[in-house]
Amino acid sequence: MSELVTGEAVALELRPAKLPSRALAVLLDLVVAVAVYVAVTVVLVLATASMDQAAQTALSVAAFVLLLVGGPIAVETLSHGRSLGKMACGLRVVRDDGGPIRFRHALVRGLLGVVEILMTFGVAACIASLVSARGRRIGDVFAGTLVVRERVPVAPGGFLPPPPPWLAGRFSGLDLSAVPDDLWLAVRQYLTRMRQLDPQVGQAMAGRLADDLAACTGTPVPQDVPPAAYLAAVVQERQGREARRAFGSGTAAPPPVPGGAVWPSAAGVEATPGVVGGGEPVRPPVPPHLPTAPSGAGQQPAAPEEAPREQRPSTGFVPPA
Repeated sequence: MSELVTGEAVALELRPAKLPSRALAVLLDLVVAVAVYVAVTVVLVLATASMDQAAQTALSVAAFVLLLVGGPIAVETLSHGRSLGKMACGLRVVRDDGGPIRFRHALVRGLLGVVEILMTFGVAACIASLVSARGRRIGDVFAGTLVVRERVPVAPGGFLPPPPPWLAGRFSGLDLSAVPDDLWLAVRQYLTRMRQLDPQVGQAMAGRLADDLAACTGTPVPQDVPPAAYLAAVVQERQGREARRAFGSGTAAPPPVPGGAVWPSAAGVEATPGVVGGGEPVRPPVPPHLPTAPSGAGQQPAAPEEAPREQRPSTGFVPPA
């Protein structure tokens, strides 16, 4: 496992490809490229039979350069580092920082690959790959790239830290329908890996994500809530809404009583009385085998007085250093 550090100070664990899998991928690519080159050469020979020898030679050289040199470069550029052989072997070419490659990376790898693979029959590439700690050939060293394995066992999802208890239900009224999926993914990745970030980088990243999330919801971030705690609370609110949509609220509505009266709920809490007949409130009849509750027994205890906001912790969710 190779640990790379991106520009945002996030450590990436990538598994570099070994020589056998890379050699198999190169062999598959060469078989496909040579087959296409032979087919195109046959067509060119038949089509240029009336031309002189110099024209035929020029067309053959052009076909060799375009198919065996330009072809792999174009394929890796368009597929972001996944040629046919690499797709079959589960490999991909990435930059040193883990990002996708571009045309300049594929160009350097392709030009040096002509010397490493075609002219030396792969001997130079094999020696460089064996010497390198991450299995890189000369083209990878000059291009700043790395071949990694994509088909690795899926690791369990990162732990999402819960928000502070004093934020429970505070963002239940936010409109989260306009938040894009890529922003949700970025927030989840930050929350699962914020312990691995530098404290200053983590705080700056949390602030940017919180501002983007607030812009999508149309509600600014409260001043007394740290950005990281705000992100965790909003993610928990979204998860709760998805769970309620998938499994329901978990409580069934009480059956209606004729005339507008409402029966007590299953928990034994008396419901709002209804009005029937002449307008006098009525309550459901008490079964004869149950004693009548004394006056005030059905009243719920008073809710504890809420602590003043200034006594609440203002920074209860700061990413650890």
